[in-house]
Amino acid sequence: MPINKIVMIFSIIIMVSIIVILKTGSSDGINVSEDYEYYRISQMPETRYFEHYDELSTPAKTVVVYPILTQTAYSWDGIHDFYSGYCETCTIVEISESYEPIFSVGSKSFRILEFLGYDIIDDIDIDKDPKILNKYNTVVLLHNEFVTQKEFLAITSHPNVIYLYPGSFNSKVKINYEDKLMILERGPSFPQLDIKSGFDWEYDNSNMSDNMSCNNWEFYKINNGYMLNCTPEYLIQNSYELLRELKQLAEL
Repeated sequence: MPINKIVMIFSIIIMVSIIVILKTGSSDGINVSEDYEYYRISQMPETRYFEHYDELSTPAKTVVVYPILTQTAYSWDGIHDFYSGYCETCTIVEISESYEPIFSVGSKSFRILEFLGYDIIDDIDIDKDPKILNKYNTVVLLHNEFVTQKEFLAITSHPNVIYLYPGSFNSKVKINYEDKLMILERGPSFPQLDIKSGFDWEYDNSNMSDNMSCNNWEFYKINNGYMLNCTPEYLIQNSYELLRELKQLAEL
């Protein structure tokens, strides 16, 4: 494992220990099996896989696509607020300038996969240069719900994509790079009420998004890769099996 990752993990462990001591007033108050373990898994899920780094680390030429456009859509006064009926004018929004992983983009998966050494690019990288995906044997999507036409075509034409979250390509957007804006072009009930999704993609599995228990999770085959049948935001922080299978599929 790279030295910098080892240093990072031990720094985190020390930091958490100090916090717990300060809160309890004494080291006697530390309950390693409960307090620390709960905090570690809930707030820093990647540390669970520290001892299994070599086994689970990224396969060669595999990349994760960070959903910066979906993060933008779920921000305050974003397109999701328009969908929810809270904002009638929020079909044009400023694009987020930095990664701020939230539940709606698959934050736990992002943290874990980044920790395991997966390369990271984002929607804008692909929109500006769709050929960037040619560098990789496998592309892993998180909750890439909002994408551009060029991104959609680049991803769906790649031979091995792992759709880790249901609901990919639910909405079509375009980008105004000069003004750094994202504009909703087509999505559920927009601009007409009878529209079901942004791309009318035959493999749309948005109906599986509400399954967050993932009790009977599985990857199933589609024409250009594999899709997971549930939202793994909680599963991935406790499942070696999921990460092992993800790696195996990436190596096919």
